[in-house]
Amino acid sequence: MPREEGLLKKTMRRYVLLLFLTVFVFGAGVAQENIPREGYFEVRSAATEMVDGVHTLDARLQLVLSSEALAALESGVTLTIELQLNVIRSRRFLPDDVEAELAVRYELEYSPVSQRYIVRNLNSGDQDSFATLYSALNSLGRVQGLPVIDDALLSAGSDYRVRLRAMLNTERYPAALRVLFFWRGQWQLQSEWFEWSLER
Repeated sequence: MPREEGLLKKTMRRYVLLLFLTVFVFGAGVAQENIPREGYFEVRSAATEMVDGVHTLDARLQLVLSSEALAALESGVTLTIELQLNVIRSRRFLPDDVEAELAVRYELEYSPVSQRYIVRNLNSGDQDSFATLYSALNSLGRVQGLPVIDDALLSAGSDYRVRLRAMLNTERYPAALRVLFFWRGQWQLQSEWFEWSLER
């Protein structure tokens, strides 16, 4: 009997230890899910080429929404994602001159009725819908053949470079909401400038 009681106690200790480990691992998993996700925007690559006298842009962007931006999107807030382009003329004895600025704005919206994500180009009016957020952001991150500037508008013999960045634009929201966004770091989604020489 004493031997059987010892085996029973040992088995119970193992069971309690296993139960503790299971609860610990499960709790850690839940805690991980509750950790806010930090978003980020990044320009992975960008280049221009001349097509019929117009410089056009091809670029690849990485767009990751923060937990707060994602929650707002799924609660009905339309997000505005903006691509900013500058064409800069290099000058030897004077500060470089920004010759042209271009802003391309997109709206990202979630429709709970259709359960689809809608991407709308505010510059052209074009619109498309996607079954997943990943596919919507992936589409936004693939820029192809975007007209930037007519080569005839550039000075002959001058050197130019182009820079591009992506940002979450909150200017279109009401003032009270913009103040909230200003103090919430997870809404400050903006990539670094990506810069390259303009080939002519």
